[in-house]
Amino acid sequence: MDLGLADRTIVVTGGSSGVGLATVRALIDEGARVAACGRDADRLAKAAAVIGSDRLLTGVCDVRDAHAVRGFTDRVAAEFGGIDGLVNNAGQSRMKRLDETTAEDWRDELELKFCGVLNPLHAARPHLKASDAASVVNVNAVLAKQPETRLITTSAARAGILNLSKSLSAELAPEGIRVNSVCLGLIDTGQWTRRHAAAGSGTTYEEWQAELAADRGIALGRLGRAEEVAYAIVSLLSPRASYITGTAIDVCGGVGRSVL
Repeated sequence: MDLGLADRTIVVTGGSSGVGLATVRALIDEGARVAACGRDADRLAKAAAVIGSDRLLTGVCDVRDAHAVRGFTDRVAAEFGGIDGLVNNAGQSRMKRLDETTAEDWRDELELKFCGVLNPLHAARPHLKASDAASVVNVNAVLAKQPETRLITTSAARAGILNLSKSLSAELAPEGIRVNSVCLGLIDTGQWTRRHAAAGSGTTYEEWQAELAADRGIALGRLGRAEEVAYAIVSLLSPRASYITGTAIDVCGGVGRSVL
């Protein structure tokens, strides 16, 4: 099926590795023009070299820096002639329980999660309004709906972003901008391979992964792959999804315990 993304311009934050990079690849395969940003210049350069496409533009940018985000966004619009989609993927998890967190931990986590959505959106909004198929996808986590105490700051921030995404979908609908979320479960982006090696369990990675999936209650019995998440993101960006806004799609292998 032709997703109608050929020659569309999509901005992907956190696009140098993991889910972000898989999304960049999938969009390039669909014929889109893609602008990927991240904080690590070396990783961005390696990603660009691997993809090897003249339809990929990269730039070093911290999503917490509104000025830098606007500069990157304006550069994208100038070079590619506009912006049709935005994937807010930049972020990380903070593995801490309540008694381990500080006021600074809370400030940092909330700033990263909210600035990671709002700064790129504010910068891209004028360009998205000019598109006839504008779409924003916020990459979130199932933590937003079923918090874990060992990730207390991240869980709270993720829930806030899910709420914000719903509000944005209503606020921006009159401008023709759709806003949706993709909520992840455990996705194998390299960190789990490293944890398996560090654990020294004596089992194969596949066996260790199956044990982890059983412990976490993942119905499909394995971790997800970055390209499986990218498929959901790209589908929501497609003009063929033009009647979908304000929703959240779980890509979590059945780990979700929430019915909403």
